Amino acid sequence: MGGADAAGATGGTFTGNRALMLEEALIFEIGDADRTGVDLPAPPEVASRLGGLERNRPIGLPGLSEPEVVRHYTRLSRQNYAIDLGLFPLGSCTMKHNPRLNEKMARLPGFADIHPLQPVETVQGGLALIDLVGEWLVKLTGMAAVAMSPKAGAHGELCGLLAIRSALEVRGDARKVILVPESAHGTNPATAAFCGYAVENIPATTEGRVDLAALKARLGPDVAGVMITNPNTCGLFEREMVAISAAVHAAGGLVYCDGANFNAIVGRVRPGDLGIDAMHINLHKTFSTPHGGGGPGSGPVVLSEALAPYAPLPFIEKDGDRYRLVEEETAGEHHAASFGRMVAFHGQMGMFVRAAAYMLSHGADGLRQVCEDAVLNANYLLRSLEDVLDAPFGPSGPCMHEALFSDDNLADGFTTLDIAKGLIDEGFHPMTMYFPLVVHGAMLVEPTETESKAALDQFIGALRSVAKRAQAGDPALKAAPIHAPRRRLDETAAARKPVLVWRDPAPQAEAAE
Repeated sequence: MGGADAAGATGGTFTGNRALMLEEALIFEIGDADRTGVDLPAPPEVASRLGGLERNRPIGLPGLSEPEVVRHYTRLSRQNYAIDLGLFPLGSCTMKHNPRLNEKMARLPGFADIHPLQPVETVQGGLALIDLVGEWLVKLTGMAAVAMSPKAGAHGELCGLLAIRSALEVRGDARKVILVPESAHGTNPATAAFCGYAVENIPATTEGRVDLAALKARLGPDVAGVMITNPNTCGLFEREMVAISAAVHAAGGLVYCDGANFNAIVGRVRPGDLGIDAMHINLHKTFSTPHGGGGPGSGPVVLSEALAPYAPLPFIEKDGDRYRLVEEETAGEHHAASFGRMVAFHGQMGMFVRAAAYMLSHGADGLRQVCEDAVLNANYLLRSLEDVLDAPFGPSGPCMHEALFSDDNLADGFTTLDIAKGLIDEGFHPMTMYFPLVVHGAMLVEPTETESKAALDQFIGALRSVAKRAQAGDPALKAAPIHAPRRRLDETAAARKPVLVWRDPAPQAEAAE
């Protein structure tokens, strides 16, 4: 990219740098296998114990000095967009502000250094904290019990379905079908199939909600239950949830709710009052710690009285002023119906600490305020953009914590992808795209509760500008991003012919030929 030919008329620079944003090669291309950044003593002569499996050629790792390594990773870090840099409209991942206090608490040695195999008597404080978080979850959801061990959202889904299956099997009613509405999260059908169920789809209404009539028509003696997301992936509250639950129960099934969007109703609605039997809660989403980079998750599952006896092991019980872990060896005393163990240990301690810090620092009224602010911000964004972007469910009423748009009113040949690339040039990470599937060219925008009006107005202005360019058919938008370190990729080639390993570039002499 760099070099004298790139400078001048082409608008490039000799170095490939753009102002103070430095072009960065791979570390293999910066270093040299013939160099080393440290002086190591020669290894002692020892007899090989590898049985002929010794490496027969140099490993080829790049040798760099300490400043070269530090500069390389520092330059890369400057190209990384993060919630600490600006608004992050990535809908379903809730890339919201994570209070630093929570991180500080999670790093306290008393919590951070706990080993899962420590004797129970030495981790009473940790167990008390897990029990505290579980107590909050039960109260916030109006459910009977909670399983704290599932590791993430989809893991929680599996936990809930295993509890449902156990309850049905105990009553001698091994049903085979799980119903999943179109407006549910994409992981729900996969979880049901993984659990051994046949999955059947339930359509959405023109308003973006579950078609209750279609659901009732499908219910029968073969239906184990329904997996429903509320608020759903269209950003709407399922107003007929009580009727849905009643219909499923009347047909002998059970109701699983995907609680990934619980942050939109926490403190306002108790899922237990809606007739829900099981629901996972993404602690890493609703109660701190954005997780969009594959970071640690935690998916406790709250259970109704009907499913509480089937909760997985291990779980915590308070015995006087002491806590104990109920394991396989002790479950038979009064938890013989448990469907068994899902994980090696009793959960993500770091996530429990962050969630506890979030709950205690906000309090009950603060959590309610969080959800109200998230919904307010999403509706401000929806109403500020629906005159330039198609909002298919805008007439359905207020949205919850996320606003949904489509590419329906863009110029011919322009798509949601062009909007996303244009946003990158404006300094924003793109929103969730092409999901939910019930909307063509979906753009799911979740501003979260911690963004100020000024930040929202800046994002709205940027998105309006890009949308108008797409409506006008601006050919320059097709080349976006032009200000990012890398230009637009060939999406098809990247998907069908991905290059997943680094290869040594051809020698310059060969390249010149």
